[in-house]
Amino acid sequence: MAPLNVLMVGTGEYTTGYVAGKASTSDKSVGVVALTMFDLRRRGKVGNLSMVGIAGDIYAGIREHFKKNISEVYNNLDVSFTSYPEVGVTNYEAYKTAIDALSPGDAITIFTPDPTHYPIALYAVQHKIHVLVTKPATQLLEHHLSLLEEAKKNGVFVYVEHHKRFDPTYADARAKAKNLGDFNYFYSYMSQPKSQLDTFKAWAGKASDISYYLNSHHVDVNVSMVPDYKPIKVTASGSKGVAVDLGCDPKTEDTITLLVTWQKKSDPKKIATGVYTSSWTAPQNAGVHSQQNFHYLAAKGEVRIDQAKRGYTIADDNKMAWSNPFYMKYSPDESGDFNGQSGYGYVSFEKFVDAVTAVNAKKVTVDELDKRGLPTLKNTIATGAILNAGRISLDEGRSVEIIEKDGVWSLK
Repeated sequence: MAPLNVLMVGTGEYTTGYVAGKASTSDKSVGVVALTMFDLRRRGKVGNLSMVGIAGDIYAGIREHFKKNISEVYNNLDVSFTSYPEVGVTNYEAYKTAIDALSPGDAITIFTPDPTHYPIALYAVQHKIHVLVTKPATQLLEHHLSLLEEAKKNGVFVYVEHHKRFDPTYADARAKAKNLGDFNYFYSYMSQPKSQLDTFKAWAGKASDISYYLNSHHVDVNVSMVPDYKPIKVTASGSKGVAVDLGCDPKTEDTITLLVTWQKKSDPKKIATGVYTSSWTAPQNAGVHSQQNFHYLAAKGEVRIDQAKRGYTIADDNKMAWSNPFYMKYSPDESGDFNGQSGYGYVSFEKFVDAVTAVNAKKVTVDELDKRGLPTLKNTIATGAILNAGRISLDEGRSVEIIEKDGVWSLK
């Protein structure tokens, strides 16, 4: 069977590592998506690659960036791809032309501003294209459910890129939590430095928020840890001031906290609490790009993880930093090839490619993939419901109920 053809939708930091005409200053200076796809092509798992953004003039800079920072670093790794739209053209719906050039059974990755996820994914699904979409899959629960129905109708696989499910520490914690009894309490914190607001200033506070962007990680981790519980109420609170002073839209929250009430499905009297906090106004020189930690308390024990500090520090005369090669390992192997295949950022994409290849070969069904605990659309409904409820709570200043009855979800 021929390798999977993949279209990368979005030309920003996560796909290319190219921001404002140069390599990003974050921990993703050469990106994640394109580099992973180039390596998967080298390994024979991916075939033709293409990329689509909104402006064709950006590709000269991206190609030079790839040549210098990927091809010349990793044994002349092939970084070729077909690009849309053409040079000199700006087209906000160029993704349609790029998807039209694919064939049923091909795949796309979506790393674009949050409000665009649903229309892009829906167009692809209706053309029988498999989809990997970054979190949140959609901003609205109704769109999540609509996309799920369309995917079923068209027989395609839609996968939400919740890479924290594949962090080896988090995955081990999820397995061990099963033996700790009833869920009681979960607290998480995740942040990024103020510099990220320069990257996201075009949409921060206007099109989406820091909860959709960062709380989505730990909300989904919690969802995956407690399949016998369901969320029933969300109350959100947001801090403001710093982002606005940095030039962001006046509606931009600096930090958002979601307080979620959980209920055991088999015993409604058993209640648990989840508290999820995220911020994009953390200090510039905190030693890590992203603080990430959580505390899980159950009836018979607890789990604590500090993902930011794993005992690996790098210091020079100017600063000390805590590195995380478990996410993306950019240093080459002894032969000079890319050597980050074990990073959970990479693993997340490889699992999608392997799953789609198996579906196309009729070796597995989408329903069977749902049962494996992968972050599929079906397995992330609760995640989407919590994030959507949190936005409503912030906008309307009230708690929002999450209703789930016989598999039907709604917000009240």
